[in-house]
Amino acid sequence: MPQEAPDPLVSVDHVDGGEPFSPEPSCRSYRIDDLNSGQRAAGSGQRAAGSGQRTVLLAFRSAGALHRLLDVLPVFDGDERVDSRFTLVPGSSFGTDALTSLERSGARLLPWDEARRRTHDLVLTASPKGELRALRGPSVLLPHGAGFNKALAYEGSPALPSGLDPGYLLDDGEPWAALHALAHGSQLDRLAEHCPPAAARATVVGDPTFDRLLGSLGHRDDYRAALGTGGRRLVVLTSTWGPESLLARRPGLPAGLVHGLPHDAYQFALVLHPNEHSDIGGFDLGRRLAPAMNAGLVLAGPHEEWAALLVASDAVVTDHGSTALYAAALGRPVVGAYDGGQELIPGSPMAEVLARAPRFTGTAGLPDALAAAGARDCRTPARAAFALPGRALARLRAELYRLLDLAPRPGRPEVRPLPRPAPRDHRPHAFAVRAEVSGPRVAVERFPAATPLVAHHLAAELPGAGRAAQSAAVLWRRAAPLPRTPHTSAWTAAGWTARALEEHPGCRTAAALLTPERLLVRHRSAGALSVRVEPCAEGGRVLRTDPAAALSAVHAWLSAAPGAPAAPVTLVCAVGPLGVRVRVGPADDADLGYEL
Repeated sequence: MPQEAPDPLVSVDHVDGGEPFSPEPSCRSYRIDDLNSGQRAAGSGQRAAGSGQRTVLLAFRSAGALHRLLDVLPVFDGDERVDSRFTLVPGSSFGTDALTSLERSGARLLPWDEARRRTHDLVLTASPKGELRALRGPSVLLPHGAGFNKALAYEGSPALPSGLDPGYLLDDGEPWAALHALAHGSQLDRLAEHCPPAAARATVVGDPTFDRLLGSLGHRDDYRAALGTGGRRLVVLTSTWGPESLLARRPGLPAGLVHGLPHDAYQFALVLHPNEHSDIGGFDLGRRLAPAMNAGLVLAGPHEEWAALLVASDAVVTDHGSTALYAAALGRPVVGAYDGGQELIPGSPMAEVLARAPRFTGTAGLPDALAAAGARDCRTPARAAFALPGRALARLRAELYRLLDLAPRPGRPEVRPLPRPAPRDHRPHAFAVRAEVSGPRVAVERFPAATPLVAHHLAAELPGAGRAAQSAAVLWRRAAPLPRTPHTSAWTAAGWTARALEEHPGCRTAAALLTPERLLVRHRSAGALSVRVEPCAEGGRVLRTDPAAALSAVHAWLSAAPGAPAAPVTLVCAVGPLGVRVRVGPADDADLGYEL
């Protein structure tokens, strides 16, 4: 069969580690150029090239498949000759969320019966399952995810990789798709092994979703700012769907991690397969994960946001789902948490990544596992799922316009950067605080209040902490923005801290957090104090800790050396990854009178 010459090296400067991707020698095409020409003519009404309008139908069965198709649509940007329509292919239990996602996008939906009656110039789909062969027009089949890593015993042929089963790819022994657009030459080899007729209609184009991650690396700082990560280490848990998934086998893991590791050192996020969002539902998912989310866990949205979190991440903990392949290919350290089973295919890219990654042994062992993961490069096996980085849209456009019998518009299709994660309040409102005081040096570790770990004191924020405030030794309130109403009433920092101690007999220290660097602290023995928290300068960046963590350090120091400080004192506070200088002195009038 004829082979295409490999594309020249594509360098991606932003990928961590600075290594460019190399073109795979197996990035070839088995496509026969004049294949299915009759089917194209039927779809286009035998129009001459460059004439008239074209309609592209995007057929999907689930939210995951829809999201893959949306990543492809920029190939048609700026072309008024191409109209897009969407239809939900019946037969999947995961279609409801897909319709909700489509409605938010503003796209046009064709009812299935109408989609079957019409003849389309092109049909795009990202799953071979369902009654796709009932649609009229040349079809293009895109991968459902990153590679073919799993075999599902309850779908199709149990020993075959999902997505390569001839039972789904052939109709009376012939491929129903005019084109199989694959992400890597190794996928083409596996397709040729399991379904040779379909391989004859396949070519390697790359992965548009991976290209979006690559094109979004320059937005990493913006994503982390939206998440409130700061100087913490963002660890993303990735879970596929089904009985062997991380969430199915370790449902308590997210809560165990956020309650078991210091809040000022780690931030945790969870990326779930879209099928899990559809199967469980947003309401029940939020209810099940409430203990972890109330303690700071970030639950990623199933469309685009999950990818932004991978870009923002410092490491991933994963089962055998292919989501982690994207993170590994970016150079993110990987810790494996797959407990084994029948789904993972030996020798697949995901199996090779897990074979190289250190194992997750429990919450207490995660810091050591992350250190070991940082020394093990999983990029090589992960990149066996992604060829031609940065080229997917350009190559896809050439193929799709060929099937449409149209000449593409001038220029290259642009990769759309991933949007900023949605703003959320990820902060716990009460902390169990461990503190070690050695003279002017104080080390503080804060955990959400429900942690099983023994603590030095409980610190709580008003008004959000609820009943925890009744037993807290430290209470604080953050200053609010000035109201826009003409009639206002506001506490001063002096008034509120005095009232807090009066109303909470068990409280020893009350504080108003005036700014990220400035606090008014009132201690029962030491009286009113002004506290200044210096930001840290590191590697050309300015890093700030939560001033409530500095407050706990001051409280621990005052508890160890009761009484008012004789003169201004500078404490050196270890909070998460930062060493913060905190100046403590007598309260000044500006702090006492600050309006909250």
